[in-house]
Amino acid sequence: MKLVGTANRSRTDAARASRLAESELFDRVSAKDVHAFEELYRLYQPRLARFLANLVRRPQLVEEVLDDTMMAVWQTAASFRGASKPSTWVFAIAYRKALKARARWPEPVEEPAVDSRVSDEPAPDAELHHRELHEALVTAMTKLSPDHRAVVDLTYFHGLGYREIAEIMGCPVDTVKTRMFHARRRLKDTLSGALGDWL
Repeated sequence: MKLVGTANRSRTDAARASRLAESELFDRVSAKDVHAFEELYRLYQPRLARFLANLVRRPQLVEEVLDDTMMAVWQTAASFRGASKPSTWVFAIAYRKALKARARWPEPVEEPAVDSRVSDEPAPDAELHHRELHEALVTAMTKLSPDHRAVVDLTYFHGLGYREIAEIMGCPVDTVKTRMFHARRRLKDTLSGALGDWL
């Protein structure tokens, strides 16, 4: 039990240190520190690419929207007041940029899953199951509406809570809960057996 408690404390300490480092980066970016911005870009690029791929569903647009997002971060970092986590603020910008991109380029009727990479590093004995689960979920998500995809993506792949998602999407928490309810029901219908039970 002591080892579990120590491991949990270590994870909490690491998360706290990560948030502090991120806040320091934002402070430096707001002071127009180019090196800090490059570091921030490297930190967010894989997470935003994953999120945006599910929203715009056009691989050629993902990089463009990601760059637009980070340019907005560079230009407006001084306006970030710390009322939310830095990541919530960045994802909210990315979400709005994705909505504008989708308006310019209507969503294709059918497209294969754009990203089948495993989102986390699973334990060796669980790698195959995790990969199958991830691929099945990504495929099933293509049948959801963009807003439902965003809620599922932010929940399962980015570990965000309903309040953070509501802030990112600019809607009430109850709307996020409703979207998640309908998304999960649709995914359960699409997935089968143990995969459906996982949701």
